[in-house]
Amino acid sequence: MRVAITGASGLVGMAVAKRLLARGDEVTALSRNPEKTRSRMPDGVRSAPIARGEAEALSRIISGHDAVVNLAGEPVIGRRWNDAVRREIRDSRIEGTRTVVEAMVLAEEPPGILVNASAVGYYGDREEPEIAEDTGPGTDFLAELSVAWEDAARHAGERGARVVLLRIGIVLSVDGGALPRLLPPFRFFVGGPIGNGRQGFPFIHIEDLAGLVLHALDREDLSGPMNATAPHPVTNARFSKALGRVIGRPSWLPAPRPALRLVIGAAAAVLVAGQMAVPKRALDTGYEFRFPDVDRTLHDLLD
Repeated sequence: MRVAITGASGLVGMAVAKRLLARGDEVTALSRNPEKTRSRMPDGVRSAPIARGEAEALSRIISGHDAVVNLAGEPVIGRRWNDAVRREIRDSRIEGTRTVVEAMVLAEEPPGILVNASAVGYYGDREEPEIAEDTGPGTDFLAELSVAWEDAARHAGERGARVVLLRIGIVLSVDGGALPRLLPPFRFFVGGPIGNGRQGFPFIHIEDLAGLVLHALDREDLSGPMNATAPHPVTNARFSKALGRVIGRPSWLPAPRPALRLVIGAAAAVLVAGQMAVPKRALDTGYEFRFPDVDRTLHDLLD
């Protein structure tokens, strides 16, 4: 299979590229900085430039590929959400996806598969004990963003492509994502749940996330939304206890919501909101998780 990946130099893109290469697929890494991407990618990956809005140029690059995996988007955590940041977060996902879809339509030999990133933030802050893919969307910024993001990707289906929408949870890896940000307070004996700790913490091991991308590429009967989360989600408090236990630190000191909002502004909503998302579509279509629960996940990453 020939696969083009946007956002290939990111944490998820790197993991997906390695898995594809390992099984003998051809990979093209699409990036706004191809030289930097080429230096980070394993041997055998072709790098090519991509720019938002340049669909015609992109169409020539992806022509002849079997699939596009669209993972591009500005980070949500790590800076305060002012109007400009919100706009960049939104445009990087929605306009970027529109460019990819338009390029697929314009390509002389169009890819037949689009695996497009989305987020469990689609559901908003929910208290239900189980959130499967048929649950409706929330109404906050991230939910509305995810709805528009998915709508942009679905247009590829109108031209005959099979579209899979990966609603990605909290990615756990020692190389990036949430875990390196969560570890320092625990190592200094001040770790604990965020807020009241009752919110869902829909985590996924980076290896299972890469595995789900390959699953989405391979299963011809799979289309539409698919939760990319471990099958046994936990509350934030339960995750905090497990993390403290694995690294031998206490996990009793909560981070209050007002303090988080003071430090990182509206982006605190990502940390204090949650949902118990479960990967029903993945399980129903035969994906077998290597790291289905929080203890196995954390022991693999931190032992």
